[in-house]
Amino acid sequence: MKIYLIRHGIAGNRIGGEITDDSQRPLTDEGCTETKIVGLGLRRLGVKPDLIVSSTLVRARQTAEILAEVFGVTRDVKVCEALCPGGTASDLYKFLREQKNAQQVFLVGHEPDMGRLAGTMLWAGPELDIPFKKAGVCRIDVTSIPPTAPGILKWFITPKIAGAIAGK
Repeated sequence: MKIYLIRHGIAGNRIGGEITDDSQRPLTDEGCTETKIVGLGLRRLGVKPDLIVSSTLVRARQTAEILAEVFGVTRDVKVCEALCPGGTASDLYKFLREQKNAQQVFLVGHEPDMGRLAGTMLWAGPELDIPFKKAGVCRIDVTSIPPTAPGILKWFITPKIAGAIAGK
């Protein structure tokens, strides 16, 4: 299975007015644009997601929906509590085992959790902390869920690199 760990795009950093807590912060216009460019870069690399899964937080869901639009994914974006801040890899693995026939999966979440999840999938432990830039993407190939052997880090790209790949 090819797993693409994706941090949400740039979100507003202000709570106030209609936004009463962190979970409601939406992407900024820049975050939406950057996420679309990242999606175009991934598409140019030949990536074709079978499944897009997001944390329940607004900024992650918006990121996932933009990616679904770029890839023409007709199925709904799924949400998974395990991708929310503080979620666990074991809960995520339970969720993923229920998703039949998905071979390329986008998982959209938050930092520092995405970096920790990458370390877990690579069997590097909590000592490995891979810092994800907003809209950054990491591909890890695993042979099973949960991984019964260390995953293989295929690549890790920043939004700037994805933009160069997309020709933007």
